[in-house]
Amino acid sequence: MESDKGETRPRALEGVKVADFSWVVVGPVTGMILAHHGAQVVRVESLSRPDPLRTIPPMKDGVRGLNRAGLFADYNTNKYGLSLDLNQPRGVEVARRLMSWADVVIESFSPGTMKRWGLGYQDISKTKPEIIMLSTSMVGQTGPAARSVGFGVELISLIGFNHFVGWPDRGPTPLLTAYSDYLTPPIGVIAIMAALETRHKTGKGQWIDLSQFEASLHYLAPALLDYGVNGHDAGRQGNRHCCAAPHAAYRCQGEDRWCAISIFTDDEWKTFCRVIGRPEWAGDPRFASVLDRKKNEDELNRLLEGWTVDHAAEEIMSLLQANGIAAGVVADGKDVLNDPQLKHRRHFVPVNHTEMGQYMAQSPSFKLSRTPSEVSAGAPCLGEHSEYVCTQLLGMSDEEFVGLLSEGVLT
Repeated sequence: MESDKGETRPRALEGVKVADFSWVVVGPVTGMILAHHGAQVVRVESLSRPDPLRTIPPMKDGVRGLNRAGLFADYNTNKYGLSLDLNQPRGVEVARRLMSWADVVIESFSPGTMKRWGLGYQDISKTKPEIIMLSTSMVGQTGPAARSVGFGVELISLIGFNHFVGWPDRGPTPLLTAYSDYLTPPIGVIAIMAALETRHKTGKGQWIDLSQFEASLHYLAPALLDYGVNGHDAGRQGNRHCCAAPHAAYRCQGEDRWCAISIFTDDEWKTFCRVIGRPEWAGDPRFASVLDRKKNEDELNRLLEGWTVDHAAEEIMSLLQANGIAAGVVADGKDVLNDPQLKHRRHFVPVNHTEMGQYMAQSPSFKLSRTPSEVSAGAPCLGEHSEYVCTQLLGMSDEEFVGLLSEGVLT
């Protein structure tokens, strides 16, 4: 990448080599963040055990295929793809060679799986003590529930997220996605960076045991503290907030258009009433204070939606934000892809994919001024770079590579 002066600036992690044995979201996104900042990342799968994300819609042009899934494409940019059968002895040998090449290994198998293959941290560190291994699993590598298996959609229930989402008079509302899968990767990256820094000082690597359960609990800290200190279970509140009124998403002009509005103080309420042309609401004793507005919240929300329904969500957001009131359009996919702030920061960038062609991939959410990140390549097709990884990175001869192909070790 070139600087403003035309000079090429290296990315922060250039020279760092990563063997990525993980799957689905947490591990792959952790590896992808490293790849965006210059690390050379090899993603390991096999035809008999492809990443489940390769099978989940949406698919390019609605046509199913292991190399056409949008989720996999979004979470594996800048990586090399190696297809390797770890259930064959020679496959395990290749995996060991890949780990010997790597500085960092990422894996998200059920605890104990890598050890059974002879690829656990204790096995690899005997011959390469400087290796760093991140093992990420649902609840961690140790403990009575360590061997629990599942995905983030089950884990978010165990964590408690679903308990707090929904309406007070109804059961829990499942979240649209595996929320914990997106909270954990940044913590994994931080842990890897700390291990790399320690290795730089001591020459020794270490094993990182990343529990997705524990990492995600931090995001429920207020509710957990409330129960721990007060014995109070906040439960489900719908769109309401204990300290704010109005606080909801209000229907606006158009088909399924909404705007979220949050008002915490009486001064904000007075400003809101003034800028929308309803000064009489500020003088209504039912709404004079936050406590009054909470007592009369149903009527308050009815009045507000009577106003919002006649205005575009974008118009309401712009008006209120300009006057210091927290408001935001409830965005759909089209809104996000066309958001002018995201366009300014080049959050979505075009990349090329061998089978799908060009698609828009997400850039890192943070920018480094001296070592910029770069999203330069689409996600790999299954086994797309097996020959390059084996012959160029691992130094195999052409004969050895062809032999592994013919034996089905490289699938």
